[in-house]
Amino acid sequence: MANASAKRTAQQNSETIKNMNLGMLLTGALSLLLRILFRKGTFSPTRISFWLLVLSYVPSIFLSRYLERIGSPKRDPTTGTLISSGEDLGRPGVIEYAFDVIYITWACQIGSGIFGEWFWCLYLVIPLYAGYKLWSGVISPMLLGRSAGPNAQEEATPKEASSKRQEKLRKRAERGDPRVRMQSTRS
Repeated sequence: MANASAKRTAQQNSETIKNMNLGMLLTGALSLLLRILFRKGTFSPTRISFWLLVLSYVPSIFLSRYLERIGSPKRDPTTGTLISSGEDLGRPGVIEYAFDVIYITWACQIGSGIFGEWFWCLYLVIPLYAGYKLWSGVISPMLLGRSAGPNAQEEATPKEASSKRQEKLRKRAERGDPRVRMQSTRS
């Protein structure tokens, strides 16, 4: 039996998948319509814009099918009860990046139908952002070490974790309050 959280996740995933499939359909139709109206020459297989459009469908379809597969709720075929809500399609990380690639692809497909081939340069945002994340998350800390950050001095001196009660007792002991007895610790 599924709990309320799993049912809510399953419902949100179903809506997200439905909206994504609708977006794929509308984007493809709008892109083709805009090309018919404004850029009739882009349907020629000798033009690079034709191949950019065709190749842009590969990551868009691949990622949408991947998200659909991992996010689809699984139900018991006989009773219809929820077995698994699927992965939460609203969580950050790889799933969020997959949606970003899909949205940028859609923007490039529609934008190139309106403005022309140069609009495909927007696609460069994807590898640039990936390079930035790789540099800031992996390469820079490995090459420069932990002391490269602005809080290097704070990281070098580890803070002692203490609760509010321990802080109160420490302040009372510093004032010389007789209610607090300080115990010395051996190092």
